[in-house]
Amino acid sequence: MKRLAGMLLCAAVAFGSVAAPAKDAEMESKIDALLQKMTLDEKIGQLNQQTGTGYSDAMVNAVKGGAVGSILNEVDPEIVNKLQKEAVENSRLGIPLVFARDVIHGFKTIFPIPLGQAATWNPALVEQGARIAAEEASSVGIRWTFSPMVDVSRDARWGRIAESFGEDTYLSSVLGVAMIKGYQTDDLSQPGTMAACTKHFACYGAAEAGKDYNTTWIPEVLLREVYLPPFEAAVKAGSATFMCSFNDINGVPSSGNPYLNRTILRDEWGYDGMLVSDWGSIQQMIPHGFCTDLKDAALKGALAGVDMDMESYAYVNHLKELVEEGKVKESVIDEMVRNVLRLKFRLGLFENPYVDMATARNFYTGKALSAAVKTVEEGAVLLKNNGVLPFKQIKKIALVGPMADDKHNQAGTWCFDLEKEHCVTPLQALTEMYGKDAVVYAPGLEYSRDKNEQGIAEAVEAAKNADVVVMVAGEEAVLSGEAHSRADISLPGAQTKMIEELKATGKPLVLVIMTGRPMTIAYEANLADAALYTFHGGTMAGSAIANLLSGKSVPSGKLPVSLPKMVGQEPLYYNHKNTGRPASGMVLIDDIPLEASQTSTGCTSYYLDAGDGPAFPFGYGLSYTTFEYGDVRLSDDSMGKDGKIEAACTVKNTGSVAASETVQLYVRDLVGSLVRPVKELKGFEKIYLQPGESREVKFTLNASDLAFWTSAKEKIVEPGEFDLWISGDSASGTPVKFNVTE
Repeated sequence: MKRLAGMLLCAAVAFGSVAAPAKDAEMESKIDALLQKMTLDEKIGQLNQQTGTGYSDAMVNAVKGGAVGSILNEVDPEIVNKLQKEAVENSRLGIPLVFARDVIHGFKTIFPIPLGQAATWNPALVEQGARIAAEEASSVGIRWTFSPMVDVSRDARWGRIAESFGEDTYLSSVLGVAMIKGYQTDDLSQPGTMAACTKHFACYGAAEAGKDYNTTWIPEVLLREVYLPPFEAAVKAGSATFMCSFNDINGVPSSGNPYLNRTILRDEWGYDGMLVSDWGSIQQMIPHGFCTDLKDAALKGALAGVDMDMESYAYVNHLKELVEEGKVKESVIDEMVRNVLRLKFRLGLFENPYVDMATARNFYTGKALSAAVKTVEEGAVLLKNNGVLPFKQIKKIALVGPMADDKHNQAGTWCFDLEKEHCVTPLQALTEMYGKDAVVYAPGLEYSRDKNEQGIAEAVEAAKNADVVVMVAGEEAVLSGEAHSRADISLPGAQTKMIEELKATGKPLVLVIMTGRPMTIAYEANLADAALYTFHGGTMAGSAIANLLSGKSVPSGKLPVSLPKMVGQEPLYYNHKNTGRPASGMVLIDDIPLEASQTSTGCTSYYLDAGDGPAFPFGYGLSYTTFEYGDVRLSDDSMGKDGKIEAACTVKNTGSVAASETVQLYVRDLVGSLVRPVKELKGFEKIYLQPGESREVKFTLNASDLAFWTSAKEKIVEPGEFDLWISGDSASGTPVKFNVTE
């Protein structure tokens, strides 16, 4: 472990959030009293989480015997109450169970995948979605969810980018805090709440080559600057639990990493919540090559500070023996149990352990469905529009594409509790809006990976007889999420061929993308007259898309990730460092003369075939109106190392449609003792403007916002010159300069 010493420190971040719960003296006294009564077997039982098997004899015996502390994936409230009764009334100590489930972007009412929620750039909407998910899930007894995932995700090949808030540390931190607050509210003990589980601690989003579960090698400064701040923000927000990541970091798996889990999380950040392993991740330290067997894995997991073992059965099988051998002190076990019991007290389970059957199964309320529609609407990113949107005087719509009427796949990854009969597809919504005779449905392809081109002719024929063609393309839900990484992130199957043939009809072509990740769709978007990028949108995706196409609502989404031109650009992110030879004078591959000299292409940093930069940049998104950004005004052109300045810009809606715009603040430290990124997001605000309306948007930038970690393991604000932008995306705007003085 010494090789990790000093390598896993983290920058402190302070985002507006609910305060972390203070230790309650009365509660700690109750925990002490319980611990004194518990046998070693009962203590170890509290550290064991296992999958539910219903009200089976084996589960009842385990619960009554105190051999299990948490049960996974039991969603029948009657069974939840029966098992809870065994724990509370029939076990020796009456310690309640906590029931857990992967409720990632909704329970029954499915919201957009987290990446789609991030595209709203609206923390209030993210919080509302989590609040509704908690209300629905807790109504059947689920009081603990394994969300939010705040892994900064810079590689579109990684399947779990779908669960993330994208490529930016600041945005991930703000939205992670919002989701935690939605799940937990200000009082976790109240009915209708769920304990959040911030995951995956840490660096899982940096999996090498975008391949799930893969190794990571993270330099110290990169770790502090990029990957750990969202987790510290979650600590400050009071996240009730944390989860280890599957990956190793610099050779040490997270589930056996004492420096990460004890020194950083506990000692440095003062975290007193509960840390759970990921599914089987303690056992998986064996194939990692870090542990010899399950007993060794139990030893290293416990010493690393992992409180609860999810589905490895390492603790229940080996911890007692390790204590008896003197390899693990019982005081270590006590502290682990204390963290588990503290979670149960904070959830109010000792006072109110049972599901209220009078309010059980409270799903699909009007509030929930309306919120789901609005979240899809605000997260849809308009990439291109030649004027075909919104629809005007449309009599006949040709609706085509494999995702146009796919209830299952529009919901996205991690939807264990999806009831697809409640999903509204684009076909349903457009037919209801325009009438059955106005919408001609010809999917062309049966599913996204379909390579059979026979059905394309029918779609083309429908297009020829329509006023406008809407093709709903993308990827199925199973092509993203855990263990679903892709080396090729283009549209699968024969979708591109179909777009080409639809383009050849000469009819206006609207391309709607439903996906779980950034995709290489620049070519297809160029063929279309309009392109609307929607991440898998959940239950009400179709209603929201119909509203957007018709103009009933206006796109306001902004990309939380860069969309690459080619997969070979990955990992791709806007806040990269510069080189000594930045891209300029690019000569692309098709323009290189035969037998050209080696230096004829300019000798700067770019790809011969992709040039430089993404197809669509981070923060980008169009509207049905236009916005004009005025000159940026600073309250001062300098500030001290403990000071602050105010940056302001007047934004005007110069079009004829009322709409929302996300105004973004970026900075660049031009010269540092370590090279700094070309841009960094430091703030954003989503505003709503009527046609012709102007509003001054102000940001306060503190000198501490400019601090960065150095190789000397300290965080400093360096004097020097900075650029500052207020703009509509990461690639636009004119900077103003200011200085930080000694």
